[in-house]
Amino acid sequence: MGVDIVAFPGGIGDSDSFHSLLKHSQDRIVDFVNNGGRYLGICMGAYWAGSHYFNILDSVDAVQYLSRPNTDTRRPHAKNISVTWQGTDTKMFWYDGCALVGDASKFKTVATYVNGDVMALIQGRIGVIGCHPESEKFWFDSYSWMKGRHHQGQHHALLLEFVNELMRSGVSVAD
Repeated sequence: MGVDIVAFPGGIGDSDSFHSLLKHSQDRIVDFVNNGGRYLGICMGAYWAGSHYFNILDSVDAVQYLSRPNTDTRRPHAKNISVTWQGTDTKMFWYDGCALVGDASKFKTVATYVNGDVMALIQGRIGVIGCHPESEKFWFDSYSWMKGRHHQGQHHALLLEFVNELMRSGVSVAD
């Protein structure tokens, strides 16, 4: 038996585009996850997992990182922001991404921001990430202050490990 996934990456625009893009599919996505499907949300897709949109996270919400206490940024523009991913410090493409706040006993923390807020987590069949491990070189080259800071595919490997773990989450040996 296969395991299905729906993925919502970041994108141009903001989380408010949710209502125009998904107003007719919202219940289908929630039912999909509730019936065993996996959800991967990156940046905007992570916000959409939160209480103002799909509301599929349990005791955790996606909130604007730049508004959090002790954040290392107060501006929403693109930057290479410091994170710790499974114990390793790195810098990752960020563009007004979310922090994931709530009951840490209800999820596995994969990455944190420098202020200690959760940047990436897996909660059962839901995986959300506030930054952009899927970022391409041209994303960095599009901003003069980011040129030469691409991760050379290292973050793609982290994302693949994350997705592989998400796909294994909650799957029994009989599946």
